[in-house]
Formats: sequence, structure tokens, C-alpha cells
Amino acid sequence: MGDFSFRAVEVLRSVSLILAEDTRHSRHLLDRYEIQTPLSAYHEHNEARALPGLVERLMAGEAMALITDAGTPVLSDPGARLVRGAIDAGVKVIPVPGASALLAAIVVSGIPADRFTFLGFLPRKGRERKEALELVRTIEHAVVLYESPLRLVATLRDIAALGAPDRRAAVARELTKHFEDVQRGTVSALGAYYEESPPRGEIVIILDGAQVAEASEESLRSTVERLRAEGHPTRDIVAALVRDGAPRNLAYRLAHEP
Repeated sequence: MGDFSFRAVEVLRSVSLILAEDTRHSRHLLDRYEIQTPLSAYHEHNEARALPGLVERLMAGEAMALITDAGTPVLSDPGARLVRGAIDAGVKVIPVPGASALLAAIVVSGIPADRFTFLGFLPRKGRERKEALELVRTIEHAVVLYESPLRLVATLRDIAALGAPDRRAAVARELTKHFEDVQRGTVSALGAYYEESPPRGEIVIILDGAQVAEASEESLRSTVERLRAEGHPTRDIVAALVRDGAPRNLAYRLAHEP
């Protein structure tokens, strides 16, 4: 409640309709600030169906506000379809900044984040999850994930199994709420901690960038010879050398050597 801004209160009082992810949840917030604006449900299960009618009302001159249960709309929350639909219809869209678990977690993590990649919630299984985890493994700057408390330990285990058990990380839970908690350490240590102390609430994982060791030219040349003998084209050899840690210019030179 305390994160709500004066501007947000004014906006919600001035519009003709508030779209909320869960009207029962949002009612507590509106009552706290004596906001009497009509409330309508807008969530992942009805956004496609509701979109045309909402855009039509916006084009007719109505002003609406979109809020979600916690954090910021569009960031792993409903809203992207509505924003895109409004823009395509020529309707002005105005952001009203508020609490964001993504930014709050970065600030408190202690992990350098001049650059970071936000991946939201990882896929739960299958090829999509493997590809997402491979991306986590290779990114050389900070990575931010959202995760369910029920899947936190499994995700930390999966990251550790990729060869990154000692990678620095932080797990931020219930940010800006009453039970806010931040744990920092290695991926494996955090996995062990939460296995013993099952978490609750909304969770953000922040990972330090991957440390990619540069392979020696001798080992890279051996890789080139092997891949050539297997019949791989030069383009694929360059890509393989880069994955092994070679700078791209070095990989290109070695792959093109006679």
C-alpha cells in the first residue's frame, strides 16, 4: 500500500474505468485510497475477448487505467495486447511508474547490472526450458528471472547442473511487502537453503554474468581440424569456436586458415 504514488491515486480517480487483474484483490487498494471508479476484470483468460470492446470505448474518448495484482502491467503480467491495440488505434498510452519487483531486485541484489537480460518466467519443461536454461548459462551479464516458490529449488538445481553451481546469485522475495527477504550466495548454496526453508510469495532470481574462459589457440586449432575432418562448413566451425570461448575475430581467423 505504501508504494502507491499520489499520481497513481489521481489517475485512478479521474478515469472512467479501472481494468484490474483480480478485482477482489484490487478492491482493497482502491478502498484504502477511497477510489470509487468502476472496476472491471482484465486478465490472461479474457484479454483477447475483451480487447475489441475496450479499444472501441477508448476510441470513443473514454479514459481507462490498467493495474495488476502486484508490480507492473505487461512485465510478466497482462496488458501487452491492450497497449498494442490502443497504439494501433491511435490512442495515447501513458505510463504511471510504480513498484517493480524487477528493478527493486536488481538494486538490492549486489550484482553488477549495468547491463541485464530479463527472461521473465522460464518455461516449465521440454525443449523450450532447455533452450532458456542454455541462454541463462551463456549470457555474460546479469540475468533476471521470475519464479514460482514451488519451482524455485528445481530452477536453482537446473542452473547449477549447467556447470554454474558457484555462480553468484540473489533470491529476492516479496519485495516492498511485509515479509520482504533477500538471500545472497552461490546458486548451489541458495538451492540448499531453500530446500531446507521452502519459500513463499513472489520471487525474483538475479544471476551474475557467466564467466566464459578463453580456450587456447592450440585447443581451438584441434577443434578446427576435427570439425573439418567431419565435413562441417566454415560457418559452423566459427560458431563452434565462439561457443568454446574464442573471440569471434580469432574464431574467424582460425576457421579460415589453410
